[in-house]
Amino acid sequence: MTPLPLAAVFDDLPDPRRDTRNKLHRLTDILTIATCAIIAGAESWEAIAEYGRTKADFFRRSLPLDNGIPSPDTFERVFAKLAPGAFSRAFGRWMASACEATGLIPIAVDGKSARRAKRDTATGCLTVVSAWATENRLTLGQVAVPDGSNEIRAIPELLRTLDLAGAIVTIDAAGCQVANAEIIRRRGGHYLLAVKDNQPTLRAAVERVVGAACEADFIGVAMDGDEATEDAHGRHEERYVTVIGDPEGIPTDWPDVAAVVEVDREREVGGKRTATAHYYLSSYAGTAAEFGRWVRGHWGIENGLHWVLDVVFREDDSRVRAGHAGENLAMVRRAAVALLSRAPGKGTIPTKRLKAGWDDNYLLQVLQAIPAIIVR
Repeated sequence: MTPLPLAAVFDDLPDPRRDTRNKLHRLTDILTIATCAIIAGAESWEAIAEYGRTKADFFRRSLPLDNGIPSPDTFERVFAKLAPGAFSRAFGRWMASACEATGLIPIAVDGKSARRAKRDTATGCLTVVSAWATENRLTLGQVAVPDGSNEIRAIPELLRTLDLAGAIVTIDAAGCQVANAEIIRRRGGHYLLAVKDNQPTLRAAVERVVGAACEADFIGVAMDGDEATEDAHGRHEERYVTVIGDPEGIPTDWPDVAAVVEVDREREVGGKRTATAHYYLSSYAGTAAEFGRWVRGHWGIENGLHWVLDVVFREDDSRVRAGHAGENLAMVRRAAVALLSRAPGKGTIPTKRLKAGWDDNYLLQVLQAIPAIIVR
């Protein structure tokens, strides 16, 4: 029997079920079958169980399956009871070990909702905040927004679960909070936070830094600049990034402030020209080119992850919400996106997903993205 590398991901997970005569299936078997099924196109408990039955001979090469393939109800009950924090960390561990980058690893923190999975949150539905390694296209962890709350409460909980050494964490204005900056620095990372009107005192201080530098014509100012032009799909865009190091006058409760960043965009579409200015605060004294790449990379989570989850995995249509099932399934989908993105071949993710369902050998190639030795 040759073990699947995927099974090693689940080895240390605590089983939420009681040890009774009705406990017929190993936790690792249940989670391995479910993950493979979702990679291959399954989108319901019935489809997961049917995939397992159809591929029973394939799974018996790697799993004991002493009592056959679990039923749809078994898959649902286990996913509903399984502690989501431990499950997310299990997947995040192997994805973090697969991260490769030159210099700091950029990690974008952002939330996404499953519109049909109704919950008592600020959005009215299940909302999951993810940490996405933008250049490696991997989800390093996630936390669901608790009932009666919003993303602001979930972000610090997520940050506390991550090893941020050697990372620069980008968060939009909702997460521009002193507490988040402190957590990131304590965990060994740097922050790059969007500054908007939800932090009026900070916003005013950042604008004063930029204004004073401009009035001095940047003489005696630690400054760097970069510009880029892009033409695509009938759109012309010019971007100018200005970095001011060692800024003075930033409120003292913000830890280790090293730079203020201004990103100006001028865009022309259909003959109409618009101009916007965006401000950021960072603990890292980087170059303008670096900050420009990280700011643009942050929004890669929308196309590289959120769009794929909705269009390919139909996450927005999922109604799963019993217990922790919705959050745990969301983590499996994010792992599936990472595995399929890194799988061999030039096809799109939908094509790779179909191929993984048809071809057992190709599914094994998809799973090879999981390191043989999981760093614990």
